[in-house]
Amino acid sequence: MDYTVRELEKWNDRIEEVVNSVGLDYYPQEFEVIGYNEMLGYEAYVGMPSRYPHWSFGKSYEKSKTLYSLNLTGLPYEMVINSNPCLGYLMKDNTLLLQILTMAHVYGHNDFFKNNRLFKCGTDANQTLETFKLNADTIRRCINDPSIGYERVERILDAAHAIRFQISRVIGEKKISQAEQQKRLIQDYSKKLDDRGILDENVVIEPPDISKIPLSPEDDVIQFIIDYGKLQDWEKTILKIVRKETLYFIPQIETKIMNEGWASYWHYNILKKLDLPQELHIEFLKRHNDVVAPVLGGLNPYYIGFKLLEDIEKRYGREKIFEVRAIERDNSFLRRYLTEELCAELNLFQYGKKGFDYVVDEVSDEGGWKKIRDTLASSCGMGSIPYIRVVDMNTKDYTLTLEHVFDGRELDMIYAKETLKHMYELWGYKVVLLTKNKEGSELSIICDDGKKISTK
Repeated sequence: MDYTVRELEKWNDRIEEVVNSVGLDYYPQEFEVIGYNEMLGYEAYVGMPSRYPHWSFGKSYEKSKTLYSLNLTGLPYEMVINSNPCLGYLMKDNTLLLQILTMAHVYGHNDFFKNNRLFKCGTDANQTLETFKLNADTIRRCINDPSIGYERVERILDAAHAIRFQISRVIGEKKISQAEQQKRLIQDYSKKLDDRGILDENVVIEPPDISKIPLSPEDDVIQFIIDYGKLQDWEKTILKIVRKETLYFIPQIETKIMNEGWASYWHYNILKKLDLPQELHIEFLKRHNDVVAPVLGGLNPYYIGFKLLEDIEKRYGREKIFEVRAIERDNSFLRRYLTEELCAELNLFQYGKKGFDYVVDEVSDEGGWKKIRDTLASSCGMGSIPYIRVVDMNTKDYTLTLEHVFDGRELDMIYAKETLKHMYELWGYKVVLLTKNKEGSELSIICDDGKKISTK
């Protein structure tokens, strides 16, 4: 290291002065300087210092470690946790300038976590670290219980991980219970009867079927299994843990472009105010350009978010970007603020498969930029994950019917069939998944014994 911890503390004090002067609102910030092995471990566990054990985290660690050791990939400059106080990890092998830049970057994330509506409604930063530790302790107790054991816990975790994103996509949504829905249907039916006039006496008003489960399509598949499945209590507890932790991560999935763009925008503007020595300033320009550089054949969320925020500030003023930071998610952010000029500047295009080849089918011209914008907006965040919901549970044989909400994108049948086996593992009875192919024809994928899958 070409610096001391005391130097980092001094630079952090200077960064905080600038952060306060520009109006960022953040949680108390803590930093921890770690080595590459620790960074690999935290990366595998998505930054959490304590999380329940599962083989998938070890697999992620070994993959990252192998690629890093072969110099095929790098490590993140930093990692930051949405908690109060906010916890940021810094790689000790970074240069002094890189530490200064990443600390400023972390303050941008910190402000975003505290003020964006998805995080405010969907997460409790005050309880983050304690919640994850409690969840880990609960899973370990199940593993150490002689009547349960590791293999049975792993079986439930495997299945839960396979469907963990099949939960409500409306962050902070207040669900109406089945009983409350039944009550409202009865009230609506009674009102229709009362409102009938003399001329309507012969009109038949069918009573609602309040025995159907669910009464309306249910998109929180995991919660439905918890409520109506035949799992044991410890199995339901594990499902609740996976569901709760997934809810914590969904705001980050839904705001990746905005969050990274916001942090990049502020590290850039904060460091410009620090009056850096010339040797550090030159490295700053290079490092920043590396962070927001376009990616050949891919999309860099840092680059796209940074350019959009700069454009919004140029057109509407700095106050507007604070408003955008507070209320938008990636989908609405792109739909509202990605312009034709920006599409061209970012060199965005859309490709599709024609036969066995992939060809460019839209470019950022007058006719194509809106299609590119809409495709990008609809496929970012949770939009990249198939939307599955429960449409029926047969109360006699417990057959569970799921529906894929088809938006023109087909399911990958290999993944769909394997996921349905995990669904059967949790439900324990026949599971049917309704979907469509690209021609619009309806398909039914059926799993009725946990191993064999049929399609019709």
